[in-house]
Amino acid sequence: MILEENTTVVDRPVIERLPQTSPADEFNHQLVRNVHPLDWVNPQPTGRYNLVVIGAGTAGLVTAAGAAGLGAKVALIERDLMGGDCLNVGCVPSKGIISAARIAAAVREARAFGVEVPDGVTMNFTAAMQRMRRLRAQISRNDAASRFRELSIDVYFGSARFVDSGTVEVDGTLLAFKRAVIATGARAAAPPIPGLDAVDYLTNETLFSLTELPRRLGVIGAGPIGCEIAQAFAQLGSDVLLVEAEHGILPREDRDAAEIVQKTMVQDGVKLLCCGKKLEVRHDGKIRLVVESHGQGYDEPVDQLLVAVGRAPNVEQLNLQAVGVDYDKKGVNVNERMQTTNPMIFAAGDICSPYQFTHAADFMARIVIQNALFKGRKTSTSLVMPWCTYTSPEIAHVGLYEAQAKEKGILFDTFIQEFRDVDRAILDGEDEGFVKVHVKQGTDTIVGATIVARHAGDMISEITLAMTHGLGLKKIGSTIHPYPTQAEAIRKLGDQFSRTRLTPLVKGLFSKWLAWTR
Repeated sequence: MILEENTTVVDRPVIERLPQTSPADEFNHQLVRNVHPLDWVNPQPTGRYNLVVIGAGTAGLVTAAGAAGLGAKVALIERDLMGGDCLNVGCVPSKGIISAARIAAAVREARAFGVEVPDGVTMNFTAAMQRMRRLRAQISRNDAASRFRELSIDVYFGSARFVDSGTVEVDGTLLAFKRAVIATGARAAAPPIPGLDAVDYLTNETLFSLTELPRRLGVIGAGPIGCEIAQAFAQLGSDVLLVEAEHGILPREDRDAAEIVQKTMVQDGVKLLCCGKKLEVRHDGKIRLVVESHGQGYDEPVDQLLVAVGRAPNVEQLNLQAVGVDYDKKGVNVNERMQTTNPMIFAAGDICSPYQFTHAADFMARIVIQNALFKGRKTSTSLVMPWCTYTSPEIAHVGLYEAQAKEKGILFDTFIQEFRDVDRAILDGEDEGFVKVHVKQGTDTIVGATIVARHAGDMISEITLAMTHGLGLKKIGSTIHPYPTQAEAIRKLGDQFSRTRLTPLVKGLFSKWLAWTR
């Protein structure tokens, strides 16, 4: 390679040690070529940047691309792999594995639909993981360093640290900025479980490097990640043990919804030990989970252990004290305009958000662009934030839960449409679930909703749209939905609300009018 004068080749042996790039096959090589090319040449800065963005996960990528598209001079800094958790160790690889697991489960259930399949259908886990890596590499083109360079963004690979309120250093190179954005995200952090440090355990950052299916998989934590992976690996053929300190699974979700998912997970073969106490990890040639659940002691050997609880913000080495940016164990502190305690520095994504979702990072980045470049007044409190846990069935939610509405003193009515009364769900064999919507008492104004369904994540957007733009259940009920679809359940809720308007007095007046006009 011929180097231009005053350029440097970044020495990054760390890239070869990143667990998400194992195994070293053609697909992971393609991934690395896109999101952290080993021969990448960092540019030399020419003047002050309008915006320096630290971290090239979703928040950083959206911020950089959006700002550059508006004509700003932008620098984007990434220490490891562009695309962040979502592309490399989160949404993309997990959904690739979940898709394979759902197909495996569907094949086992095929006879119920009159489809004859051989006995003892087996799963080629190695091929499923290879498919995931191939598709991840394909998707990585969207986050490629070369693509962002083509957007006129200066892409730097290396570790960033603030020098002062107008300067960032990247491996010895100083970048002057008018505004900066911290988008460094968070990482897996294990809780203090006795004996855990003595064993090699998996997190979401190492799980997707597996090439062989664990015969017995232990999972600590029944939150979204733990439940998604526990159920998927059970469907793929592992004996899965899921340990949770609280009662049941998904403790933050609607209890009725979580119980439906829990029932399905147990049917898929997940052994749940909830209300777990005195959890220890021991090792005597095998990893063993020792725990008390509902008064009974368990000592369970596993071949692999996934720790799916705990996150830590990536604030080390940023030298935030030098620029007056406050942070704590949850991350960087920001106001509703996504501004840190230093008015020249903003933050977006998992580093500062209670909503650690890719779509949350995306829309927070849009707020940062407006406020950092144009002194806008856009606030994060205006965001209506949906989310989904991709179990089978899925749980999707937006707005307030029932308990939250009560805590805020909001009087509300609840409407529920069960899928056992929705024709398409019956025909699909997916009739165990519901749509639940809370509205302000006496009105059709939606304050929160939960959906439990095979494709709840796709369905929740209709309700999110209604909440964002002030449309109530009545408007949803008057919107024609194609028949038969499972989304018809949402329209049926509109019908339910409309029937509450038909009071005995109104019905009596209608009867008198119709009798008079006969």
